[in-house]
Amino acid sequence: MKKIILSVCLFVFLSSLTEAQNKAPFGITLSGFVKSDLFYDTRQTTGIREGHFLLYPAAESLDKNNEDVNAKSNFNILSIQTRLTTRITAPDAFGAKSSGQIEGEFFGTTDGDINGFRLRHAFVKLDWTNISLLAGQTWHPMFIAEMFPSVVSFNTGAPFQPFSRNPQLRLTYSNDNIKLIAGAMSQRDFQSSGPLGFSSTYLRNSAVPNLHFQIQYLNKATLFGAGVDYKSLTPRLVTIKNIKSDESVSSFSLIGFLKFNLEPVTIKAQGIFGQNAADLMQIGGYAIKSADAVTGSETYTALSNFSAWGEISTGKEIEYAIFCGYTKALGASDNIVGAYYGRGTDIDNVIRISPRVQFNSEKNRISAELEYTSAGYGTPNNFNKGKIEKIKTVSNLRLIAAFYLFF
Repeated sequence: MKKIILSVCLFVFLSSLTEAQNKAPFGITLSGFVKSDLFYDTRQTTGIREGHFLLYPAAESLDKNNEDVNAKSNFNILSIQTRLTTRITAPDAFGAKSSGQIEGEFFGTTDGDINGFRLRHAFVKLDWTNISLLAGQTWHPMFIAEMFPSVVSFNTGAPFQPFSRNPQLRLTYSNDNIKLIAGAMSQRDFQSSGPLGFSSTYLRNSAVPNLHFQIQYLNKATLFGAGVDYKSLTPRLVTIKNIKSDESVSSFSLIGFLKFNLEPVTIKAQGIFGQNAADLMQIGGYAIKSADAVTGSETYTALSNFSAWGEISTGKEIEYAIFCGYTKALGASDNIVGAYYGRGTDIDNVIRISPRVQFNSEKNRISAELEYTSAGYGTPNNFNKGKIEKIKTVSNLRLIAAFYLFF
């Protein structure tokens, strides 16, 4: 009799445990890939991690014989993009489905730290029926994770595609085909420029997070939407005359995007009006528009730029695709009297065309991409709101071969 009672109790306990697990499973799954990139450039480039993250060709640099020092080819082989992703499912909490993710790679945090393990994503997510709350580090909302360029190059379309991962709080409301997103971000690996170089200090000292609002419409074949982004920076706490300062520079950026999945063809396109978007790996930043000779107090003006990119791809086992991007510096709203802070503030425009072919077999992929990028360098005219003049264009041709093993 005791054995029967124990058996019944054990059965009830296991049934209850199984039912609870079915409702709210807990588990950890590992995924990622091993990747090796081989690339050859016809010119010296401006980028990150020994040229792996290419932005644009380096400007002309003339020696005493009027020879361009940067007109020299180079090559590299790197495996630092190799990635490990941990996805976590957890029991329901606060009436919501609970999950999380941790992801890292061996890209390092600086060029001196190349091969070092770097945190990419680390967040907790709570999903209710129509509302989702994300807390942690992941893509900036200007990077649309559902439709970023699928290029072979690790730049993922930068400097045309906004590229940044940020610690953040993100609230998403979904109803049928409509999605509303509101986010508040800080900065970590991707930072704004200022008197101390690239640093998160300027955003932190503004005491206002980077704010973003976005609306999306999506169904099985279509995704399109638009967003607005606000950022305020405080470049200095004290002037060069040792007087307290709290002057800030504010900026707005706008984004519009669309994706059509027309089997077997996929079309993606995006347009961006950016202000002070150097932290998003775009050209521009801000500059000093006035300076008090007595106190050293400075005021600032944001530099604007326009960017657009498009991509067409087709095929599964063998994929053929082409990516095109264009970005143009638009100058500032005011004339400039002092230093420029940002990225590529002497660049008028950048153009890129990159066709690719990828061969997929089970968990392996071999890719080849030809990436042509030109950049028009010049001199900012402070009396014409920082617009670039006396432009000279240089170009680089990068040939990339990549080998993947997904797991």
